[in-house]
Amino acid sequence: MVKDMTLKDAALIVQKFGGTSLADATRIKAVAGHIARTKRRGYQIVVVVSAMGATTNDLLRLAVDVSSFQPARELDMLLSAGERISMALLCMALADLNIPAVSFTGSQAGILTDNIHTKAKVLEVKTQRISQALVEDKVPVVAGFQGVSEEKEITTLGRGGSDTTAVALAAALGAEVCEIYTDVPGVFSADPAIVPQARKLGRISYEEMMEISVSGGKVLALRSVEFARNHGIILHVRSSFTWETGTWIVQEDSSMEQAVVSAITSDDSEAKLTIREVPDRPGVAALLFRSLADKAVNVDMIVQNISKAGTTDISFTLPKDDLPAAMEAVNGLKSQLEVCEVIADTSLAKVSVVGAGMKTHTGVSAKMFETLANNNINIEMISTSPIRISALVKEEMLEQAVRLLHSAFELERQE
Repeated sequence: MVKDMTLKDAALIVQKFGGTSLADATRIKAVAGHIARTKRRGYQIVVVVSAMGATTNDLLRLAVDVSSFQPARELDMLLSAGERISMALLCMALADLNIPAVSFTGSQAGILTDNIHTKAKVLEVKTQRISQALVEDKVPVVAGFQGVSEEKEITTLGRGGSDTTAVALAAALGAEVCEIYTDVPGVFSADPAIVPQARKLGRISYEEMMEISVSGGKVLALRSVEFARNHGIILHVRSSFTWETGTWIVQEDSSMEQAVVSAITSDDSEAKLTIREVPDRPGVAALLFRSLADKAVNVDMIVQNISKAGTTDISFTLPKDDLPAAMEAVNGLKSQLEVCEVIADTSLAKVSVVGAGMKTHTGVSAKMFETLANNNINIEMISTSPIRISALVKEEMLEQAVRLLHSAFELERQE
């Protein structure tokens, strides 16, 4: 538990509430009560909301039911409705508690994005209307996950977009802290659904949280953590069911004790694509990965085999959701790359070991690989960073791998 994180009097706080926090009328009233208590303690508050419960998934199902093809522009128009419902209902619940509040869509809040539908990036935040509401002592309630593009079109920010909205507003407004309320009480040493002994982490660095996010941790979206780090925004991940202190995400400093390993993460959302017998000559990889980038395909691990008879195999991992776009990109290059075969494998998953202390300690990779080998878990691909080691394994072995590694590094015993 971290005890040295305190807020200044009359500090500005951004509070973001996820879909489970707003799942029904009872939960919305509970959130309104928490906001009211925070407001009455003298803090200024800006609230960011996600869509209620499974609203986004319900809207996606409706889109599939009515059409075999969903134009990206219309999908954004549809999905952005979910957060607008949440913001209006929450403002009504706050009015019942005599807390003046005003709702804003992403565009009304000044969230300006690029022109990429369904995966837009925030370019700028114009805070005039939010700031005016604060001057009038109102609580601005902003629809997360959405903005308006340079071409004046409604856009959505992709997975975890409401987190990104909250951090972007916190940065633009100079907030003291950005609180992310969810259905878990913080960031854990592993997914508690897989490892019941997993511990809540009191405080971790931006770098560790980024690696946890990129390797499968579902608590925070990677882009939101990057935004927070770049702008020095303190994040506090906590539960909207218990309201207890959660996990603080801060800049790493010399006073922080660095665990060699902080967390074991898992990700079953990736696929592997292998392109067989491409010419082994300069420019081939550049052509391939430029084509994937142009399709907004997010590539993770990459392996190129040793050349044989003037050809080589290139394998890489990517989100399963990006597989159709990747196949389109690769098939469009078949004649240029002289490709003989393209193989997609969706039966794999990624397990990762994350810890800031790995930068100064040896033996982590040896222990990880020995633990997996001793339990007959084969590694398909490996990728590393200074504070993360990831291995691709068969999906049916993923949960066993997480439990074994959590135990091997004794994460349940660390304080």
